[in-house]
Amino acid sequence: MSPTAAHHLTTVIRHWTDLVDALGGTSAPVWPPAGRMSDYLRALDELDADELEAERHRALALRTLERDPSQIGERPIPIRLTVHETMRIVQAGLIECADQVAAVVQRPVMGPLPAGYPKADRERRELLVIQDRNDRRRWSWTGTRPGAPYAALWLLGRVQGAPGPFRPLPAPEAQLIANVARGAAERIEHVLDVGERTATLAQTCPRMIKVVFPCNGRIEMYGGAGAPPVARCTECGHVWTGQDVPAVA
Repeated sequence: MSPTAAHHLTTVIRHWTDLVDALGGTSAPVWPPAGRMSDYLRALDELDADELEAERHRALALRTLERDPSQIGERPIPIRLTVHETMRIVQAGLIECADQVAAVVQRPVMGPLPAGYPKADRERRELLVIQDRNDRRRWSWTGTRPGAPYAALWLLGRVQGAPGPFRPLPAPEAQLIANVARGAAERIEHVLDVGERTATLAQTCPRMIKVVFPCNGRIEMYGGAGAPPVARCTECGHVWTGQDVPAVA
C-alpha cells in the first residue's frame, strides 16, 4: 500500500525539527553516488567535496549580501542553503494548500439572532458567536502566517475528519492535500537522506559471463533511510554491498 496523505503530513511534522537542526550542519551525501562504485563503497560516509565547497561559497556570498563586513559584532552562522530552500518551499506549499482547503471546508462564523428573539436567547447566541469566531481550530488568512508544522497538522485534521467548524473534505481538496503532502515529504526526506531511494547507475555491469564477454546489465542502487546502499545488476543478479569491494571498475 502506498503512503497516505496522513503519513506524508506526519513525516513533515516529525522531521521539521531535524531540518532546523540541519540548517547549520554539513552537506548530506549525494545520491546516487558519483564516480566508481568501488570508490563509493569504500567511503560511504565521505561528503562530496565539490558540493561542500560550492555550498561554502554560496553561504559566503549570502553573508556578504546580508551584512556589511565593516559592521561589528558576531557574524551570522553559515546555513545550508539546500535545507533553507527546502524549508521555504515546503512551508509555502503547505500554507497555500491550507488556504485553498479552508476556503472550501471552513464554515463561516455563525451570526447573531435577529432582534425578534428573546433577550436571553440572543445573549446566549452572542456568546456562541464569540466562541465560534475565536475557535483556535479555525484557519486564519490574516495576521502572521503559521509555520509548516502547524499547517501540516491542520491539514492532517481535515484529512482525518477531526471535529471543528468544518464541512466534510471533498474529493478534489483531499487529492490536493495528498499531492502537496507527498511532494513536501519527498523534499524533506531527500535533503535529510532519510527516505528510501532507488537509482540506476550510468555504469553497466562489468561481470564477465563465462569469462568471455561482460554482462553490461543495468545496475540499480538501493539505499537511504539509514540503510547501507546496495547495488544489484538487473541482468545477472550480482549484488554489491558496502562490504563487498571487488567492485565495479
